[in-house]
Amino acid sequence: MDTKFSRRDFLKLAGSFAVAPALPAWMPRMAFAPQGVEPPGDILIVVFQRGGMDGISAVIPHGDVDYYHHRRRLAIPEPEDGSDQTGIDLDGFFGLHPSLRPLKDLWDEKTLAIVHAVGSPDPTHSHFDAMDYMERGTPGEKAIPTGWIGRHLQTASWQNDSPFRAIGMGGVMQAALRGPVPITTLKSIADFHLQGGTAQLEEIRARLASLYDLGSALDPEAVETFNAVDILAKIDVNNYTPAANAAYPETEFGMAMKQVAQIAKADIGLEVACVDIGGWDTHNQQGQLDGELPILLQELSSGLASLYHDLGDRAKRVTIVTMSEFGRRIYENGSSGTDHGHGNCMFVVGGGVNGGKVHGEWPGLAPDKLFGPGDLTLTTDYRDVLGEVVEKRLKNPSLSEIFPNYTDWKNLGVVQG
Repeated sequence: MDTKFSRRDFLKLAGSFAVAPALPAWMPRMAFAPQGVEPPGDILIVVFQRGGMDGISAVIPHGDVDYYHHRRRLAIPEPEDGSDQTGIDLDGFFGLHPSLRPLKDLWDEKTLAIVHAVGSPDPTHSHFDAMDYMERGTPGEKAIPTGWIGRHLQTASWQNDSPFRAIGMGGVMQAALRGPVPITTLKSIADFHLQGGTAQLEEIRARLASLYDLGSALDPEAVETFNAVDILAKIDVNNYTPAANAAYPETEFGMAMKQVAQIAKADIGLEVACVDIGGWDTHNQQGQLDGELPILLQELSSGLASLYHDLGDRAKRVTIVTMSEFGRRIYENGSSGTDHGHGNCMFVVGGGVNGGKVHGEWPGLAPDKLFGPGDLTLTTDYRDVLGEVVEKRLKNPSLSEIFPNYTDWKNLGVVQG
């Protein structure tokens, strides 16, 4: 087999890692940061709930009588001890949807914090714009092309030469990761292993090896790419047993979270991982205790709790943050669902979290307290939550560069310094 190929072939190969998957879908796409030092802060895992989660059903304000006035069919019943058909009380005012029961243990351990009435201050009800603004970290502004995580990686006082410094799970790189620091997007370690014995992989490996003979400035990238393939191949997916009896949901999201745990445990330089979970646009047949939303909440909570428990002692140096582009309207619609809203809730999980508390100011659900056509009023900018995590847990003080033009910072005390 001829394993030599031209510089043009190499440029096509290198481009496929950074831009488009010209190689098989299981092949990781990557490039590399310069030699650096051990990061001083946590591993950050960002879960984006695409579609607009109904935060009022996820974390119910059962102590607010207007909640039950507005939601006749979809309201979650007030908590009752010993019942799995009611909300799970947290503090006498807020409660979890019963499908979020896996998170209650984290709440009791004070490793789960909740921020309510939080989100992007831009009032758009467009999924595309709202997600784009949140991931850029610049609500209402699209002139800056990079994402907030990309700018965090760029401005960190350390650099990390691992090809797995930042990963985006799925077929497309999350917009929050955009920036000059290269990112690895990985669809599935399992698919990589399943394909690993084929002649196609052997041919690619041979071609990568031949790059050493090119004698050009591209050789270091070729060497690192080859090394990254070897690193990933050493993660034993087929024989992996999660710790602490963690039971990941058998879904795309659950498998992504499981693979993030494996990469984190492999100690190969992971700093940031982004994972998506879609399906939250519940205009129709949202469901109260059964249905579309409860299924999603069960999937989300199982994935979050499983990852946290699976990481064991490593969870002390991990912070998990969830976010969604906007919440849902307080009023039910005629299709037993909810329409696009404004304020929402975020979950923050980790060993450095000031948990067991719902943070932020609750605005109330009385008609004169609502925003616009009937949305939860936003009292906390999501950048306050992310900025606190970046500064206190990731040890990067460059907030003015990560979230440009934002100056009205509020310290909520969501995480420990």
